[in-house]
Amino acid sequence: MSDNELGLFLRQRREAVTPAEVGLPAGPRRRTPGLRRSELATLAGVSIEYLTRLEQGRDRNPSPPVTQALADALRLSRGERVHLLQLAKASDPGFNCRGGFGPNREIRPAVQATLDLLEPAPAVLMNRLSEILACTEGYRRLMGPAGLLDGGLPSSYVRYIFTDPRARETYPDWDHKADKAVSTLKQGPGRADPQVAQLIDELLVTGGAEFARRMDSIPGMADTNGVGRIQHPEAGMLRIAYESLQLSADDDQFILVLLPADDVTAEALDRLVGRRPGGLRAVAG
Repeated sequence: MSDNELGLFLRQRREAVTPAEVGLPAGPRRRTPGLRRSELATLAGVSIEYLTRLEQGRDRNPSPPVTQALADALRLSRGERVHLLQLAKASDPGFNCRGGFGPNREIRPAVQATLDLLEPAPAVLMNRLSEILACTEGYRRLMGPAGLLDGGLPSSYVRYIFTDPRARETYPDWDHKADKAVSTLKQGPGRADPQVAQLIDELLVTGGAEFARRMDSIPGMADTNGVGRIQHPEAGMLRIAYESLQLSADDDQFILVLLPADDVTAEALDRLVGRRPGGLRAVAG
C-alpha cells in the first residue's frame, strides 16, 4: 500500500484533467495523460519543484492556501476537496483519528430498525472493513444466488470481489467494482488500523496482482453513489443505482441502498423479491 496517499491523489487527479478543461491547447506532441506538472504548477501558482515534492511524498504539508489553489486548478468536486483537505491535515501516515477503536461490528437497534424499513429494497449495513453486517431480505434475494452471503453474516465484500471467481460473473464491470472496493478499503485510517492492515496483507496474497496494483494506484476516495450492472442468475442483467448513507463517527458504519436504475430492472426486482408490480420504482440512472 502506498504511504503517500496525498501525492497519489494529486497525481491521479492531475492525469484525469484534460488541457481543454482548463483552457489549454492539447498540442501535437503531448504524451502525458491529463495535465503536465508544469501546467498544474502554473495554474495553482506554485513551483514545479514544490509540486514534484508533493507528488513524490517528500513534502506532505501544503498550506491551506496551496491546498485551495490545487483544488481549484484540478477542478475538484466538493467530495474531492474534503478528501484533499483530510489528506493534507493527516500528513503522518501513522495518524488515526479513530484512535484504538477497531471496525465496529455492533448493530444498534435503531440502525437495524432503519434497515428493516427499507424493505423491499436491497440494502446492507457495512463497516470500514467492507464487511456486510446486516441486510434486508431484498438484498439476500439479489446477492445470495451470486454467492456473496454463502458463509453467513458478517460477509466480506472485498474478499468476495478479489477471491471468488463468481464475482467476475456477477459484475460485468468487475474492474470498476474492484477499483471502488480498494478505494473504500483505503479510505480512513488505512494501515493505521491493525485490522485493516491485516486484511490488506491477506488480500495482497489471496487477491494477487489485481489487488496489489490497485493498492499502489487507487487513491482512498470512498464510493458513495453511482450506477452499476449485476448479472443475476435468475433475473438476468440488472442496472442498479446505489447510494451510501454514512452513519455517525461513533458508529463508523454506512448503509448501502440499491435501487433499480430503469423500468426493466424495477420489474425484475419486483419479481425477485415477490412484491407487487411497482413496489420498487426506477430512479434516474
